[in-house]
Amino acid sequence: MKKDIHPEYRPVVFHDTSANYSFLTRSTIKTSRTIVWEDGNEYPLVNVEISSKSHPFYTGEQRIVDTAGQVDRFMRRLQTAQSRQAESAQRRQTKQEQPRKPSLYQEVFGDDGQPTGEQPAE
Repeated sequence: MKKDIHPEYRPVVFHDTSANYSFLTRSTIKTSRTIVWEDGNEYPLVNVEISSKSHPFYTGEQRIVDTAGQVDRFMRRLQTAQSRQAESAQRRQTKQEQPRKPSLYQEVFGDDGQPTGEQPAE
């Protein structure tokens, strides 16, 4: 192993701030804070928000997800989307029922393809 390229592996105290729980382990983490541990020695201190004492998976205090609220929100969105689709279909239906304006070609030549105002040559 090369010298002076690896971080120092040393005892460190991790403090869980949410559970007010501390434990001593070894780590290479760098910190400027220190604490006097139960054995009377001074160790580097790292504050963490979650540890095995406060994480719901390890404590058995799993949170129950409010799926009823999610279902209600989904049903509201679904109902809104369905009403918009129905309105759109009704608009398309009324648009199809309206008589179509004759095209410029039909205005000039009529339905039979002859110019209006002129009689077909016999």
